[in-house]
Amino acid sequence: MFRKNDEHLQENLFSSLDTMDTRLAQKLHKSWAALFYQHVFCQIDESVFAPLYSSDNGRPNFPVNILMSLDLIKEIRDYTDEVLLDEYAYNFQISYALGLRTLGERYFAPRTLYEFRARLYNYSLEYPEEADPIFAQFQKLTDHFIKAAKLNTDEVRMDSTQIMSNIKLAGRLSLAYDVLVGGVKALPENILNGSLKIFLKPDYKTQFLYKLKGKDIQSRIQSLIESCSEVLQLAQGQPDLKANPVIQLVERFLKEQATFSEEQNRWIAKDNKEISAKSLQSAYDPDATYRNKNGKKHVGYVLNLAETCADENPVQIVTHYDLAPNTTSDIELLKKDLPNLVEKGVKDLYTDGAYYSPEVTREAQSQGIEVHYTDMTGRKQSSSKLPYTAFEIKDKQKILRCPAEQEPIRADFDEKSRTLSAHFERQTCEGCPLKENCRVKFQKNDTVVRVGQKTLDSEENRLKIEDRGNRREATSKRAAIEGTNSALKRAQNADKLSVRGILKCNLVMGTKLIAHNFRQLTRFFQGDIRRKVKNSFKPNQGIPVTV
Repeated sequence: MFRKNDEHLQENLFSSLDTMDTRLAQKLHKSWAALFYQHVFCQIDESVFAPLYSSDNGRPNFPVNILMSLDLIKEIRDYTDEVLLDEYAYNFQISYALGLRTLGERYFAPRTLYEFRARLYNYSLEYPEEADPIFAQFQKLTDHFIKAAKLNTDEVRMDSTQIMSNIKLAGRLSLAYDVLVGGVKALPENILNGSLKIFLKPDYKTQFLYKLKGKDIQSRIQSLIESCSEVLQLAQGQPDLKANPVIQLVERFLKEQATFSEEQNRWIAKDNKEISAKSLQSAYDPDATYRNKNGKKHVGYVLNLAETCADENPVQIVTHYDLAPNTTSDIELLKKDLPNLVEKGVKDLYTDGAYYSPEVTREAQSQGIEVHYTDMTGRKQSSSKLPYTAFEIKDKQKILRCPAEQEPIRADFDEKSRTLSAHFERQTCEGCPLKENCRVKFQKNDTVVRVGQKTLDSEENRLKIEDRGNRREATSKRAAIEGTNSALKRAQNADKLSVRGILKCNLVMGTKLIAHNFRQLTRFFQGDIRRKVKNSFKPNQGIPVTV
């Protein structure tokens, strides 16, 4: 049964603080633990977790704000679960951060923490349309951090980075073997034949995968595909087996890696180039996808971050995150996150050229957000030709004059294709000094220029980017988010997570990002802030002497 924990608000008659040296107590009041209690523990909205428990039956739950806080402290202090539980039991600083004023005041078995994580995962799995409890806490705590540090959120920078789950990089042959073995293990032993039972031998994998020549790899893959087909045939007509996720994984693998030949009545392995990047990459993580980015191969997911970047901010924090299959483009990520940016009141967004899209840029501008790019994807215009923006154009719908100040004979706009066109006198264009560099094309009776609104948008944005001042500012504003990505990977092991599957990875990344933001808030209160505004804030300003 769900019950909120507000006992920490009631002061204890006796506590461990009573017997503590006053100098140590003063130091504790100024430590990260006091900040955590005030700005994280007291701000956790436990009601978000109510659906994880029965509303009117059963034993009251162990306090959710303590369990949630322990997962955050694990990320902040870089603890393993074993160390975390020991620190909770014997470290008074941890107890203090959790609103406990007597060491050993609350005991719980390790299983309680693991079951809490399982409840979170199962709830998110069962109700994907409901709000993610961890993301809800991230939003609430981030809003509080912004108010506490008085941060300006008008300016935001965005970047994406590759994240790997707890899997190994497996070749096609190893992947096929792992999928097949999982399928064989899922079948009842009494229906297995000798050709499939051999895959259950512990030492057979080494013999099958590694004791072979390069020329034999393709034949081995074909052999495994035929064995996968055999597994599916044995599961045919048995609904319970067909519904088994492991058997479904074998079926998915077969359809992605092979083609059924009606002539030969068998599955034939596809060529490597025919396999989609969205195909299965691991027998243990069906959500992971493949991406080759800048010549580097990645298997897993892409994490998209939005972070404050106003110059007057003493520290910067992450305001939004999104985890998606790594085949998702940066343009898709920006389009998905745009409503959140609008809701947060963002006015300027700084990002790199991979996010550039005329449609998304236009949509952002219509919502009051100016997008600043450090570069642009796509083909650059010919340096010998005048830009289309050299023509005088009204509302991006009508060409009024050419670069030589000549008015067109007629000008049109096609609503369907969003294309502008203008016809000029051929004789006038033939004698024009700009003839060699002009965009007009000569026809039998006249000359014509045609341009799409998309091209006009691209040219305008490219001109802004090529302006040294604009580019310097955009680059300066955006660059530091690379450091944020690096810090998440180095300090909080976000490059390879300890879990598998996009749902679990998303939950873990949520806790890591709350921990990252708390680190930034701690820097703010302890005076470790940007030099240009350091004199505006006194060290330890705002830290409570008593909690």
